[in-house]
Amino acid sequence: MHIAEGYLPVAHALGWTIGSAPFVADGIRQLNRRIAEDRSQRYLLAAAAAFAFALSAMKLPSVAGSSSHPTGVALGTILFGPRLMSVIGMLVLLFQALLLAHGGLTTLGANAFSMAIAGPWMSWTLYRATSRFGSGPASFLAAFGGDLFTYLVTAMQLAFAFPAADGGVPVAAGRFLAIFGVTQIPLALLEGALTVFVLRSLKAQPKEVAA
Repeated sequence: MHIAEGYLPVAHALGWTIGSAPFVADGIRQLNRRIAEDRSQRYLLAAAAAFAFALSAMKLPSVAGSSSHPTGVALGTILFGPRLMSVIGMLVLLFQALLLAHGGLTTLGANAFSMAIAGPWMSWTLYRATSRFGSGPASFLAAFGGDLFTYLVTAMQLAFAFPAADGGVPVAAGRFLAIFGVTQIPLALLEGALTVFVLRSLKAQPKEVAA
């Protein structure tokens, strides 16, 4: 998922940065309001950020110019909602780019859009849709589906940037997804199980949040 530094054409990198900016700005407002209302939330926010950082740092080589790994963002999404998770996810990606050379600064907008915006919104949608079956199954599906959706978005980002000569964007997207799927499906299953385990360990009852 971490698209490497300098891998995207400049216009694409700039476009994804512009597209991500409103979500991150809204997330900053949500973060400031949440902390102002209850400063003790800082510790749970830090735990959600640490979980996302640790899981998404476990990368495996995948599509050229990218990698496969769990995303870790479903935990924070279940606890705080997708709007706030956009800024947490972006900060995780920023520190990984600076400290671990995972992803990059020029591709930060694209990586944030897939992992910190698209993935959390899918996780939130799945969690809300399945919460009647219990927090465990809902949390698992949220993490599993959000992880896979992140990689669907990444595949589309790469396909738009590098369409196939013999079929354009659809063919390129299919090829990227086929490669991602080999490593990502088992990683998504692992992420689902870990998310449920951590939620239970924290003794946190996931709350429904307003988008």
